[in-house]
Amino acid sequence: MSGLEKSILQDPRNQENFKPLENALASQSVFQLGLLLVLPMVMEVGLEKGFRTALGEFVIMQLQLASVFFTFQLGTKTHYYGRTILHGGAKYRPTGRGFVVYHAKFAENYRMYSRSHFVKGLELLILLVVYLAYGSSYRSSNLYLFVTFSIWFLVASWLFAPFIFNPSCFEWQKTVDDWTDWRKWMGNRGGIGMSVDQSWEAWWISEQEHLRKASIRALLLEIILSLRFLIYQYGIVYHLNIARRSKSILVYALSWLVMLLVLVVLKVRLQISFGLATSYA
Repeated sequence: MSGLEKSILQDPRNQENFKPLENALASQSVFQLGLLLVLPMVMEVGLEKGFRTALGEFVIMQLQLASVFFTFQLGTKTHYYGRTILHGGAKYRPTGRGFVVYHAKFAENYRMYSRSHFVKGLELLILLVVYLAYGSSYRSSNLYLFVTFSIWFLVASWLFAPFIFNPSCFEWQKTVDDWTDWRKWMGNRGGIGMSVDQSWEAWWISEQEHLRKASIRALLLEIILSLRFLIYQYGIVYHLNIARRSKSILVYALSWLVMLLVLVVLKVRLQISFGLATSYA
């Protein structure tokens, strides 16, 4: 996004080194698919029951989407491990051990996995799309799929695993009920006596609770980590060529002005809607 990759690719001195580097990265990406992670399991089962049985169990595990579940579980551990390092507050959450077939509503899945999976998955998806649109390396190469497959698989697992493993998720009546519950949850305002299950605003306030008790060091680290979004915007704005390839800082300031205007319009519309609702009430 900074243009460094394009300048390196256009340098005649580097033309002979591109293909060997791409082949090396493609070979590395094959190991990132998880082959080395499942190799100990295959060897253990193979020594106990035979390699044909081990291969069959491995295929059955893939058909049961075990890799999707493992990737999603890894995202959960990563999110809460990082939050515990920054803010502390580790605690044990007891879970039931019984076998229960329960359909979780969309609002419930959103409350549980929004910050830990959905937001991060969408961020990676945007980066993949931006790289596909503006990246120079691997654009015309067949190795692009090998290099980015693991990241695409990670994004798909984080975004869709809660719905794939949710019982009756493809039943039409369940979908209608989930949509009705989602709209009701998004429409309720927070306040005294409103729980996170009843209002989106109450849930949002509860999600920011750890920031109110965080130390200055933790807040500074959160701010530094959030600055990556400014880098994304900076690169996207200058690649859009909205000002006839101008590299002036005013182009970046103009993009911020547009975003602020959109936020102001949304805030004014929200206040007007709330005022009308109060008047009629």
